[in-house]
Amino acid sequence: MSFQFKVYKGEKNYVAECMDLPVVTQGKTLDEVVENVREAIALHLEGEDLKEWDILSDFSVLVNM
Repeated sequence: MSFQFKVYKGEKNYVAECMDLPVVTQGKTLDEVVENVREAIALHLEGEDLKEWDILSDFSVLVNM
């Protein structure tokens, strides 16, 4: 499973909004946003049975700009 994010330039940082989960994060650089996206998803899914959601622990992230 992949999670899709829409990334856009905010006033000061890049903002990433997930299309599949209620997750929003930001970062000063695109690399930082991708790192924050993975962390935000992991935190959102913490304690969930990933197999039940059909999500692999090494999920991929698809970013659209």
